Amino acid sequence: MTVKSPPEKSVRPPILDKLPDPGVQSNECPRRAKTQLDFIMLAIEALELNASQAMLAAINELGLQDVLRNRVHVWRLRSTNPLRKFNQRQPLTLEEAKALVLVVCHLCRKLTGLIRQLFLGYQQLQDQELSLEHHFRLAKYLKRFRAHFRARMNPKRAMVLTYSTDEKLDELALALLTQLLVCTGTRGEERLWASLFDGEVS
Repeated sequence: MTVKSPPEKSVRPPILDKLPDPGVQSNECPRRAKTQLDFIMLAIEALELNASQAMLAAINELGLQDVLRNRVHVWRLRSTNPLRKFNQRQPLTLEEAKALVLVVCHLCRKLTGLIRQLFLGYQQLQDQELSLEHHFRLAKYLKRFRAHFRARMNPKRAMVLTYSTDEKLDELALALLTQLLVCTGTRGEERLWASLFDGEVS
């Protein structure tokens, strides 16, 4: 008689302990956190052509394979954003969100030079009262972000309708660029994590 050994339990990656309990009432991320986290990852995709491969590499480098198992799993987690066309009606757990935050900040640090270049370029355009098209790389980022957003978000959602113009989408993309800059700095993970729960903690 063959004795079956019990299935191995996945070990919780200790790196997740870097981020504190946000103090919400359940283990599921609130709607705003799911939306904001997906938007931030959308901005990274607008910056990095091979963002999908870079995310998988970051998962391996950080030892998060037990939480973020593969490309399809990551897509499903991002699709918990209720504004997406193909929304997944499943929870995004705090553990999964922590893992995504760690991956985001890991990628941002690798893109630090580009993020700072675009942010400084934007400030210079403002100082000189020039349009965004005067900075080639910034204009390219904005164009890619607009395309990604319109391809993936549900135009029937009220919040998506507020971003129906290029100008509004550019404002969102620039706000997200500021968040990416924060992610490159000291304690970037903790600061991004806290920002996802602003107004949610009682």
